[in-house]
Amino acid sequence: MEFTLNKVLQGFYKDSVALMRLSRDLVAMEGVNEAALMIGSPSNKQILRDAGLLASEGDAAEGGDLVVAIRAKDSKAAHAAAEAIEPQIMSQTRASDDDIDWRPQSIRSAAKASPDANLALISVPGEFAAAEARKALSRGLHVMMFSDNVSVEDEIALKIQARERGLLMMGPDCGTAILDGVPLAFANNVAGGEIGIVGASGTGIQEVTTLISNNGGGISQAIGVGGRDLKNEVGGISTLLGIDRLDSDPSTSHIVLISKPPGDRVLPKILDRITESSKPFTICFIGASNFNVPANATVTRTLKEAAQSALGGKSIGSEIVSKNQVSKEGKQIRGLYSGGTLAAESQVILLDAGLEVASNAAVPGASDLKNAAGMHQIIDLGDDQYTQGRPHPMIDPEIRREPLEEAMNNPNVGVILIDIVIGFGAHPDPAGQLVSMLAGTDKKNQPEIIASITGTEQDPQIRSTQVKTLQSAGVHVADSNADAAIAALQMLRVNS
Repeated sequence: MEFTLNKVLQGFYKDSVALMRLSRDLVAMEGVNEAALMIGSPSNKQILRDAGLLASEGDAAEGGDLVVAIRAKDSKAAHAAAEAIEPQIMSQTRASDDDIDWRPQSIRSAAKASPDANLALISVPGEFAAAEARKALSRGLHVMMFSDNVSVEDEIALKIQARERGLLMMGPDCGTAILDGVPLAFANNVAGGEIGIVGASGTGIQEVTTLISNNGGGISQAIGVGGRDLKNEVGGISTLLGIDRLDSDPSTSHIVLISKPPGDRVLPKILDRITESSKPFTICFIGASNFNVPANATVTRTLKEAAQSALGGKSIGSEIVSKNQVSKEGKQIRGLYSGGTLAAESQVILLDAGLEVASNAAVPGASDLKNAAGMHQIIDLGDDQYTQGRPHPMIDPEIRREPLEEAMNNPNVGVILIDIVIGFGAHPDPAGQLVSMLAGTDKKNQPEIIASITGTEQDPQIRSTQVKTLQSAGVHVADSNADAAIAALQMLRVNS
């Protein structure tokens, strides 16, 4: 019978990215079935409660406490794991004022220690994130807010404050940015250049920037704005500020916009602002259609097409499976994605080919996953329902194991699509992790697997190394996520 253990470290705070990495290490320990490390805020405790990881000790934790939550096969395994992870946690805390590894514990002390800094990256629980952002903006700092669970009201107020001060407010829930050549959060090591990007999507930015970089282009700036910025409630405040920045940036000659379809009241504002610019734009509002395109803009349906447009129409990548090779005619496609926008791009490609598609993050034209009977399924494993109390699949690909096993053993599934996203912040070897999941499976009578790798040779994981690892296990590797989806159509003998 499973045993749940909570250990509370009082007055101990760590940012969420560090906690997700430590959670990954904890889950990998022997006998541990599930685990999470979270600050004891009310919303985090609810996440732990919903995941079946909250015990009475953790329930008593407060916002400044760290909860180590473990569900293991038995009490011995749970206590052994807690004892093993604690030194890793404590080794990253401040030792003394004289410690050379000391890091500031507040916006105020950070600004004092680094008076030339002009950006604050905020990764704290949502209950505290808005307050920290206000402090940063009031000190004249641009803000990148990795934190989520921030109210829409706080988001609007922060973005208005930033606009009044001429600052960028990226986020909440902003996972990717590249500013002056510096990758922030989940980003990649790409070449510098003249293409600027404003995106509401982290993995969308990563896919486009890496495709551009891998095909001879370069990035001036990549500004993330957060997933809600283009909704009617927020009004595209940060997107418009981002366009203003790139429009006035002499190092940027072409601007790319990436997001899911904007709200109906926001879209005209964005299009009007594009019309005012003298620079060429590429617009990739995945799944959107039927809007008036400014004369200086090109609209694309996919992220790959957006990269090609930004590169002046250069053809990049290629499909990997011809129609006279592997055939899975009459079977279903199952997509298991860590990147929500990559999942959206695949849906668009399958829908454009006339297929019936269902997803837990459906684009216009797709059905909800609850109504997926007989349909091709594209699943966003980064969605809250899969990540509550667990690291994001880009940090811990283990989330993919159960749905992968189900798809591999489903006689109706012929092709499995998988995205491998590398770069800063991501798992050190996601391809190796996937191959370990496939070890021992009978490939002869099971679905074909097609993977794409979002990343570059300069990333810590090295793209070519990831490609070789996958190919050695019989996984097909496409040059882009779009190419992977097209290859899947070829296997099903669907015209693409």
